[in-house]
Amino acid sequence: MSNPLNVPFNGTEEQEAKLREVIEKHKGENGAAIPVLHEAQDIYGYLPIEVQKIISEGLGVPLAEIYGIVTFYTQFSLYPKGEYEVSVCLGTACYVKGSGTIIEKIKERLGIDVGQCTADGKFSLNATRCIGACGLAPVMTVNDSVFGQVTPDDLDDIFAKYQ
Repeated sequence: MSNPLNVPFNGTEEQEAKLREVIEKHKGENGAAIPVLHEAQDIYGYLPIEVQKIISEGLGVPLAEIYGIVTFYTQFSLYPKGEYEVSVCLGTACYVKGSGTIIEKIKERLGIDVGQCTADGKFSLNATRCIGACGLAPVMTVNDSVFGQVTPDDLDDIFAKYQ
């Protein structure tokens, strides 16, 4: 599996300029790191180490603290999101009906771990909690499409729709 520090960074000068504006807007506020990180993720789609360093330097907050925030809160991502975001429900009903096996098979198929994106940028994988479709357990989604009563044998057909 890839390390978040090895994911290629492709930020633009325009994105960096926007980020620096956000930092200036929040500089000096108590707890500025979290709103800056939220806005940075909106700008870049994720929070690579290069962006974290800019935020650290701009706010005068140690990089370790910024990294700690990013890795603690689940709404922040160290990885870019794929064109197709695959999510597998690990809520109780889904897990009991085999979603743990489903997510393991998807990890093998894509060669990534939960929270990561394939090298071609096509797929990212997320583990979610209950999505409210317990009667269809186990459930997975690809972007806005919901697939219910998924078995490992269904994965080839599901992924074929997105190749």
